[in-house]
Amino acid sequence: MIRAGCRWLGGAWLALALLPVPAGAQTPQQVTWCENRDFKFAPDQQLDGCTAVIQSGHYSGHSLAVAFSNRCGAWRDKGNLDRAMDDCNQSLKLDRDYAGAYVNRGNVWDDKGDEDRALADYSEAIRLRPDDANAYDMRANAYSAKGDHDSAIADYNRSLRLNPNDPTTYNNRCDELLQVRQYQAALADCNESLRMRPNHANTLQHRANAYLALGQLDKALADYDASARLNPKSAWTLYGRGIAKRKLGDASADADIDAAQAISSDIASSFAKAYGIK
Repeated sequence: MIRAGCRWLGGAWLALALLPVPAGAQTPQQVTWCENRDFKFAPDQQLDGCTAVIQSGHYSGHSLAVAFSNRCGAWRDKGNLDRAMDDCNQSLKLDRDYAGAYVNRGNVWDDKGDEDRALADYSEAIRLRPDDANAYDMRANAYSAKGDHDSAIADYNRSLRLNPNDPTTYNNRCDELLQVRQYQAALADCNESLRMRPNHANTLQHRANAYLALGQLDKALADYDASARLNPKSAWTLYGRGIAKRKLGDASADADIDAAQAISSDIASSFAKAYGIK
């Protein structure tokens, strides 16, 4: 039950990177840090780079909006949601039609637990950029958090039509399908995700849940074991493995269930509510 996502990094940085770097202003390295293409740099480097770009005085309009939006994402990565919100708001003051800033601000609202505002920002991003799969992924995550599984699945469907080779979206839709008790469809999605990204702990756990719900206990146990080797402190994996072991008559079942409950005291009720498995 971990919803995966990513952070929008904008799409107009090519023009920014090609601008000359005046003496005393930001360096090319700082511009690269602020861009943070493919998430190569740590949040502190991105903060340093974007701050240098913002303070240089050489950028305005959309380019400056992108810098504020990217710094918003870096502050969010560091857990400073208030400063992240300030930067996303500033980005949108500079460019009210910048879809990336709406996604980043939606992510901050999501982290703050305000799913309604998150949904509003993601929906605005989609209105502005209806061909961007990431915005649909983020809105699907927010729908999932609100328990609106049908809307979440619909958005994951839209995302996969735009980007059919994203293992994260297949994994997320797998988990969502489990929660509406479409176990065979969930299994197909988890298989597709693992085909593209083998040995991913969260996806293995989700596929194990599908096998468990379908009564394929040996396959479920094998996936739980594989997931636990990669992430030994997942209450979801430990609890699911304990249930599988209990159904198989394995005496070590209680140890897994106790370990899961030590990590998350309400895992039993959460697991049963999410997947219909007791």
